[in-house]
Amino acid sequence: MTPSPSPGGIVLVGGRSRRMGGGAKPLLEVGGRTLLNRMLTALQDAGSAPIIAVGPLLDATADVRWVREDPPFTGPVAAIAAALAALTEPIPPWMLVLAGDLPHAARLVPTLIGATASASADDDAAVFTAHGHPQWLAGAYRTRALREALRAQEGALDDASCRAVLGGLRIAWLSDDDGVTADIDTPADLARMRAVFEEER
Repeated sequence: MTPSPSPGGIVLVGGRSRRMGGGAKPLLEVGGRTLLNRMLTALQDAGSAPIIAVGPLLDATADVRWVREDPPFTGPVAAIAAALAALTEPIPPWMLVLAGDLPHAARLVPTLIGATASASADDDAAVFTAHGHPQWLAGAYRTRALREALRAQEGALDDASCRAVLGGLRIAWLSDDDGVTADIDTPADLARMRAVFEEER
């Protein structure tokens, strides 16, 4: 039996990073590597293709496709739509949708890809939950279901919430019991994560 194609990857890197004082949060270093490098390496090591980064061009050397939501800074739903619009044949059956500030990408990505391999025919998505809250930007989505959810959104996609657009999908929930979806929103988060990775080195 022919194995299913690996999921593609959508990495959202276009936020304003207000709580970090601005700047490009994916270029912050943790454990000697940028968050962007950690995420892209995890996707490439897992065979994910294509990989589409949505946001300003942060690394011209990265082997990914760069696109931008229009207008910029209009939220993750608009960014996901921009990534899907950039897909060309062959279209992967699944897409991983990931925030660009997830330092544990090396553990997160394989888990999501494994969830796609074991998904039932009724599952539209596999999404992590942390402390009871859906982590919409740490999930795997059937490409068809993702497109249908975006088409069903009434009104503009600008600043639409992920819960409003994606919450109606049939989702297999993955419980984050060890902090794999922990992100970096504040300087305190950054300091704490750097300490964690320093201990692991």
